[in-house]
Amino acid sequence: MYQLKIATDPAWVDVVLNDFDRFLLDHASCEKKASSMAMTLVSHYPDRTELVTAMTELAIEELNHFKEVVRYILSRNLRLAADQKDPYVAEFFRHTRKGREPYFLDRLIVASIVEARGHERFGLIAEALAEGPLKQFYKAITTSEGRHLDLFHKLAYTYFPQAEVTTRTEELLTIEADIISRLPHRAALH
Repeated sequence: MYQLKIATDPAWVDVVLNDFDRFLLDHASCEKKASSMAMTLVSHYPDRTELVTAMTELAIEELNHFKEVVRYILSRNLRLAADQKDPYVAEFFRHTRKGREPYFLDRLIVASIVEARGHERFGLIAEALAEGPLKQFYKAITTSEGRHLDLFHKLAYTYFPQAEVTTRTEELLTIEADIISRLPHRAALH
């Protein structure tokens, strides 16, 4: 497995805690987009049996997370808003290569790294929250993100040679660290 090349600045947690309602709205959007991304992979690569099975399960799980976040949103008398473009994800995906196979490998690795960042950040939020249901929810989400990052990486190794996956993962981890270091903190997952 791999490690992110840069840790999240602790100041990010303060930004999130100071506008947790906005963070919840962004979290809901992220879960919805994650479910959609899983089904997009199924649509683009229907011939990859292991991928289809894994992404179908993932799409359902992410939609269940969306449902749980929406429950917290509604309990705070908030309303969902239109999805905003995620600057982190948009910039990261600009670095995916063209061509069916290179693009497929990059999608899997980028998805794994995005999940790794989510795993780290949800864990920071879980640590910072007071005891209660919300803290337990974010602990569970953290665990789930850890499984997802492993899932995408295992799928990359299923379809591509180990050396190619390892080399490209290192390249994309360096790109991700640069993106994280440049983006301003906001009350959002990324």
